[in-house]
Amino acid sequence: MKIASFNINGIKARIEALPAWLDEAEPDVALLQEIKSVDENFPREIFEDRGYNVETHGQKGFNGVAILSKLPLEDVSRGLPGDPEDEQARWIEATVMGDKTAVRVCGLYLPNGNPAPGPKYDYKLAWMERLRARAQGLLASEEPVVMAGDYNIIPQDEDAARPEAWRKDALALPESRAAFRRILNIGFTEAFRARTQGPGHYTFWDYQAGAWNKNDGIRIDHFLLSPQAADLLTDCQIDKDIRAREKPSDHVPIWITLDA
Repeated sequence: MKIASFNINGIKARIEALPAWLDEAEPDVALLQEIKSVDENFPREIFEDRGYNVETHGQKGFNGVAILSKLPLEDVSRGLPGDPEDEQARWIEATVMGDKTAVRVCGLYLPNGNPAPGPKYDYKLAWMERLRARAQGLLASEEPVVMAGDYNIIPQDEDAARPEAWRKDALALPESRAAFRRILNIGFTEAFRARTQGPGHYTFWDYQAGAWNKNDGIRIDHFLLSPQAADLLTDCQIDKDIRAREKPSDHVPIWITLDA
C-alpha cells in the first residue's frame, strides 16, 4: 500500500500538476493539504475518473484537507477532536481497506503558528496538544495508524539548510519541537527518519529568494506511524524533483509503502 502526503497549496493552482503527479506516482492513497476549496467546489471528477474515492474537509480560501483513495474507505471523520469551537479545516481521517489489513489514515495540516509569540502560536501549541490526545486514542486501538501531512515543524537543525534562519520561527522554536517529540514519545515512529539519516533532505522550498535553486529547504512534511504501522513499513521517500516542474507547490510529496 503506497500512501502519499502532498501540500498542494491550492487545488485551483495545481489543477494540472496534481493529476500529472498522481498518474506518474500512482499512490493508492493521497493525503492532500491546503486544498483551499469548499467541499462542493472541489473538482472531484478529475480524481474519480482516475479511480480514486474522494473525501474532503474544506473551507473557503484557506486550509482544507482531503483523502484520495483507490482502496475502499470506511468510517470517515472530519475535524480534530478536543475543541468544538475550532472551525479550521485541518484534519481528516478514515480507514483504508488494504489487501492484508485495514489502516487508519489521518491527514493533517498543522497550524503554522507565526508570528510567535502571539495568539497564532498559542493556537498551534493547543492544536498540537489536541493532536497528542487524539494520537493517544488512536494508539489504544492497537491497529496500524498513519498520521501524515504538513506538520509545520522542523524537528531538528539538520532538517533545515540554514537552521540559524529559523531560530525564532514557530516551526523551529523549542516549544514546537518539544510538542512534536511528545507525540513521538507516546509510541509513534517518524517514517522518514526510520529509513534515512543525515542532513540535506527537505520537503519545502519557499517561492522567494531563489530558495529552490539554492536548495535552501526545510523538512516539515512527516509520516508518524503507530507500532503496528511501523512494523509494516517498507519504504519512505520524498519526490523532490516535483518542485522543479511547471507551476509547482512550494511543498513536494512524501510517501511511504506498507506491507498491507
